[in-house]
Amino acid sequence: MEDEFESKVWDALKAVKFPGMSRDIVSFGFVHQVKAIAGTVAVDLQMATHNPAAGEKVREEVQRVLRGLPGVSEVKVNIQVVKPPGREEAAQKAISQDANLIPEVRHVVAVASGKGGVGKSTVAANLAVALAQLGHRVGLLDADIYGPSQPLMLGLAGQRPSSPDGKHLRPLTAHGVSAMSIGFLVDAEQPMVWRGPMVTQALEQLLTETKWRDLDYLVVDLPPGTGDIQLTLAQKVPVTGAVIVTTPQDIALIDARKGLKMFEKVGIPIIGVVENMAIHICSQCGHAEHIFGSGGGEKMCKDYDVEFLGSLPLDIRIREQADSGKPTVVSDPDGPIAAIYRDIARKVAARIARQSEDRSSVFPKIVIQNN
Repeated sequence: MEDEFESKVWDALKAVKFPGMSRDIVSFGFVHQVKAIAGTVAVDLQMATHNPAAGEKVREEVQRVLRGLPGVSEVKVNIQVVKPPGREEAAQKAISQDANLIPEVRHVVAVASGKGGVGKSTVAANLAVALAQLGHRVGLLDADIYGPSQPLMLGLAGQRPSSPDGKHLRPLTAHGVSAMSIGFLVDAEQPMVWRGPMVTQALEQLLTETKWRDLDYLVVDLPPGTGDIQLTLAQKVPVTGAVIVTTPQDIALIDARKGLKMFEKVGIPIIGVVENMAIHICSQCGHAEHIFGSGGGEKMCKDYDVEFLGSLPLDIRIREQADSGKPTVVSDPDGPIAAIYRDIARKVAARIARQSEDRSSVFPKIVIQNN
């Protein structure tokens, strides 16, 4: 019941606009955490603004909106206000963006796994749609050249993108998400018998020749492993961060740790870890069983000091919904699994917002000394 009530609090916060803006504080990623216990609601906000008074206006509006919710007896609002980057940092950011192959994308989020079969593509699809449902402009790039699955999961199988100028592709749209995949361009039964250089060239073309429309997030569904596609993405695109998907079993965690270390070596921050297929509840008798073990994802997060984003069950409905072209957050938006996906999306947006507050560490500092 507390999770359901917290979800209502999140929905109510969407009515709070940032002063002078048409967007709400949730879509901006300013809401860091919400806790609701016995009628008391605590909200943690983190925002970047040059106007200190804006924080107090937001605080007052949050209190007003939440006090209007049935069952709320007390509202506590904690706000951390930081100044946005100054002119020097902004200039450095602009220089960095000049080298960006996809300047119309604000944040690139890689969804990766060390091995196949852990449900990474399903998590990527639900994450992208959940971010869009939170009010963000979202794209989804299926970077699995050998085994593209997003056309099926988004209900776009058999469709082809158009080209307005004969050089660029217009992404297809499903469930509020702009999508591009090699699966839109080749026959579903045609095997991609390509060597590494051809695969990386295909990825670069999908990135640069797609007319992405001013996106807040581009979710990239990577193939499993730590090969050419992952390295090409890291070298060619300023990736904001990576989400690692694993199952609790030891064999999956071994590979997931390798994937995490690979991103660390190429300087890509780890947003967090999603543990998939954590528990199975029998649809006939209700018996709950940890088929693949338990607690592996959380232990991995503690070992590497990264955030545990959430735990998803092994549920036949997730597979059925993905195969039908309607991810869980679309086909069963009020269900408990959709709530988990939305919570993961909120945590991803909040983590990226915190990273964006201080980008000075991204650029080297030059110090001149007289020796």
